[in-house]
Amino acid sequence: MALSCICSPKFLAILLLLTAIPIGIIISLERAQSPTHVYHYHSNGWFRECAKWDSVNNRFLVSFFEGGIGQIPVPENKSPGTVFQEEPIVKESDLAGNASLGLTIDRSRNRVLVVNADVLRNRYGSLVAYDLTTWKRLFLTQLSGPSDGKSFADDVAVDAEGNAYVTDVKGNKIWKVGVDGNVISIITSPLFTPKEWHKTFVGLNGIVYHPDGFLIVVHTFSGNLFKIDLKNGEEVKIIEVVGGPLSFGDGLELLSPDKVVVAGSNPSGRLVESLDGWNTASVVGTFSGPRHRLATAATVKDGKVYLSHIVGIGYPKKKHALVEAVF
Repeated sequence: MALSCICSPKFLAILLLLTAIPIGIIISLERAQSPTHVYHYHSNGWFRECAKWDSVNNRFLVSFFEGGIGQIPVPENKSPGTVFQEEPIVKESDLAGNASLGLTIDRSRNRVLVVNADVLRNRYGSLVAYDLTTWKRLFLTQLSGPSDGKSFADDVAVDAEGNAYVTDVKGNKIWKVGVDGNVISIITSPLFTPKEWHKTFVGLNGIVYHPDGFLIVVHTFSGNLFKIDLKNGEEVKIIEVVGGPLSFGDGLELLSPDKVVVAGSNPSGRLVESLDGWNTASVVGTFSGPRHRLATAATVKDGKVYLSHIVGIGYPKKKHALVEAVF
């Protein structure tokens, strides 16, 4: 098609009409009243992968897709309908070009662990730890590089001893990183790779540590939920989930010893319960959040579950949403 045709008033009018339809729907959905509580906040970035509630400092911590960490302070005397403001905290030049993705708060050591990755080329992954008070960097551990083949470090959990576990959504493995930042081992299993080729594109994703000494991990495209027994040689088992598979599952959050929240899409939140130590489980509740937003992480504030949605809406300020999930 000639450039003059592309720039013609008729073509531009058709393009405007076609784009106005979905934009109009999005605006309508954005203006609709949410049936549950929502924390809205303004940001300078379009994408926010993960948010976790920091109860000691009364704030949400959020990871920046363009790299870095920010906070959303939540004062106790907030007014109803308040749109909070994101405040950047950390943005490091030696991590430029990498996205900050999953994060977890290691409360007993007053630190936060953050995963960084080269999202587009899958040629770099790292785990960084910061002091929650001073924001001094405690360590930066490279997990993968150009010579290691393609990998995609994505999410992180921490055990009682301070060891961190980072999922590789591309390579279907888990890095174990010691409390001081040294890579201890890599957890692998044939069970991590589904037989169906079309389920291999997005693999191990959300991860949580259970206080009984095991990990719970979700595989996004297969929907499998795994139990990794750290007290038994890192034995890997598939958790049989009634009401599963947990397809398109993303971030996980441990709500209680027998309940895990799975953030994702279709629906945006699922509540999974186990009554036998996570050998089997059942989907006991679902939550459908805003249809125009994509949930990627879950956190718990004052006993309530909030889902973080990756894409901000608006310009020049992007409005992000942390939506209460009621199951």
